[in-house]
Order: sequence, then C-alpha cells, then structure tokens
Amino acid sequence: MDPVADGLDVIRLLNMSFYAFHGVHPEEHKLGQRFEVDVELFLDLKGAGEEDDLTQTVDYARVYETVEEFVIEREFRLLEALAEHIAEGILSRFPVEMVTVRVRKPGAPVRGILDAVEVEITRP
Repeated sequence: MDPVADGLDVIRLLNMSFYAFHGVHPEEHKLGQRFEVDVELFLDLKGAGEEDDLTQTVDYARVYETVEEFVIEREFRLLEALAEHIAEGILSRFPVEMVTVRVRKPGAPVRGILDAVEVEITRP
C-alpha cells in the first residue's frame, strides 16, 4: 500500500533528538544515551492548504511534544516497543490515517562499526 498514491498527503518531522534511558542492558538505563526519531503523518491536507486553517491539519508542536513524552518520560527495553507506543500515541491524539515511526539509536551497544540501529514501523 502506498498512502501517497492512495490520495493521502504527508507531514514529516525529521531527526528529533532526545537524551533518554532505553535499552536491554542495565547500564543503558543508568547512563542514558541519544535517540533520534522521525515520524511521517499521512492525512488529507487539501482543506488546510486551501483554507490556510490549522484546524484542518496537525499542529507540529503538539506532535513533537507527544514524541518527547514517550521518549523521555517512559523507559523501554526495545526500540520496537518505543516506536509502537509513539505510533499509538500519535494515532490516538491526532486526525491521521496512518503513521510511520523511525527510532534510531546512534550509540547502540553493538560490537562493530555502524552509524546507528534503526527500527521503522507503519501503523494504520
């Protein structure tokens, strides 16, 4: 399914960065680390564009605050769980038809060289 091809528009908030305490290892919950989050919100933006009306779109600042709430105020072991809760929070609070959430952990405790570990989920 391609939401854009199906007539939906998209709003993206990219590379939101937070310092938080998620991870499987106890040290990750004590020391914390940086997390990066992208969200893509799929909805019809025609009315907002034609009327220049905030009530017909999504307030980006409120979306950011929602993501921040889940990343900073809660603790998860898995990136998958963090992404799932962010998606559920957005879908329950905003008039979007679908959301894609990407959560990156640049300092993932992996023995090897890599930029980050990333989980991506899409939920209707």
